[in-house]
Amino acid sequence: MQVAAAIFKAYDIRGIVPSTLNEAVALGLGRAFGTAAQALGQRVVAVGRDGRLSGPALSRALMEGLMQAGIEVIDVGAVTTPMLYFAANTLCQSGIQVTGSHNPADYNGFKMVLAGRAIYGEDILALRRTMEDESWVLREGGSVRSADVLADYTGRITQDVKLSRPMRIVVDSGNGIAGASAPGILRALGCEVTELFSEVDGTFPNHHPDPSKPENLRDVMAALQSGDAELGLAFDGDGDRLGIVTKDGQNIFPDRQMMLFAQDVLSRVPGGTIVFDVKCSQRLAPAIEAAGGQALMFKTGHSLIKAKMKEVDAPLGGEMSGHIFFKERWFGFDDGTYAGCRLLEILSRSADASAVLNALPTSFSTPELNVKCAEGEPHALVKQLEAAVQTPEFLREASGARISTIDGVRVDWTDGFGLIRASNTTPVLVLRFEGHNPQALSRIEATMLALLRSVKADATLDQAAH
Repeated sequence: MQVAAAIFKAYDIRGIVPSTLNEAVALGLGRAFGTAAQALGQRVVAVGRDGRLSGPALSRALMEGLMQAGIEVIDVGAVTTPMLYFAANTLCQSGIQVTGSHNPADYNGFKMVLAGRAIYGEDILALRRTMEDESWVLREGGSVRSADVLADYTGRITQDVKLSRPMRIVVDSGNGIAGASAPGILRALGCEVTELFSEVDGTFPNHHPDPSKPENLRDVMAALQSGDAELGLAFDGDGDRLGIVTKDGQNIFPDRQMMLFAQDVLSRVPGGTIVFDVKCSQRLAPAIEAAGGQALMFKTGHSLIKAKMKEVDAPLGGEMSGHIFFKERWFGFDDGTYAGCRLLEILSRSADASAVLNALPTSFSTPELNVKCAEGEPHALVKQLEAAVQTPEFLREASGARISTIDGVRVDWTDGFGLIRASNTTPVLVLRFEGHNPQALSRIEATMLALLRSVKADATLDQAAH
């Protein structure tokens, strides 16, 4: 069959419906994934979907393909991606979530777990080859049954997380699928919840469900100002990422959330390794070490972080995009609702939740900046940058700095860092700069942009991101 190569991303499959992603693609993926599952002795696969309008049709086609490959399908219906992961940890070991994640409404895609691990990279390319060659193996014995995981998922969280006092919170689900479950779970913990945009609507009529973008948090901030709630939580379209806003309107970015989570987890897992991605603040590693943990910086990407956590037996991981992974007391997958509950457990021990969050170490930083490139260009540019940072000229300029090329180029000075990496999902370079004071920030930004322009003279920053 013919499939658009561009939909096969580093961590998942994602495209625009119906031009690059449609029911034929979903059917082919079901056959290919079912074949791969059978080869690993996996007979059962859970399937869920988020609230996108194209979800029901794509999910039906996917399940049909899985059944044709002889798979027993457990249809868990409209759920968050973490609830699909929960099903793939409690009912079986493999699963596929039909989700467009935080992309615009006309996108959809598939996040996949095979035999207990999130698949990425070469595994996804292998599925593509099976689809293109139609080399799947079809067999008898496929079936489908429905299961409702919400009660078990809620029970597992409410048994695990205990608040020291009731809390008043605002929850903005942005009309994403988390609206159907998160407010109820938070109430079950004893919270008083003011709900914003809980109605699941795949057109996202109020704002885009991506809490990593500050403009999508305006409604939470307004509700905190006008009401008596003490904290705001915001979820992305499929519920695997979390945004946090304080009473005074401060956006607590995920790398700062991780400082609080690490302190808490390390109090029970002394010496544990905490994994985080290259986009995180320079302040995070010292905070982890001060709490008695081992700080490990790794590549960006939810599948990559999960794989690294397994390898080093990490109790906690996180990335700047808002994916937080608890292995301690949980399953090790990224879950916005669960992370929100763990945050409330910590904050409920203090009378002033905002004061605890605002006291976390911080720096001056840019938001994520993008440089648009041609398809395939970003990774080639990163190769050139890796060579450029090893030249005598740059090493003189960056005297005393630590240079990491684990994922793009990250240069850490004593007073801040600069990062240039290739996105694995869109043809852009991703840039982030941080300084301990505004002067350090502007110096680092100027140095890194000069480095970038030495390999791409026409590089322009996406001002929308600024």
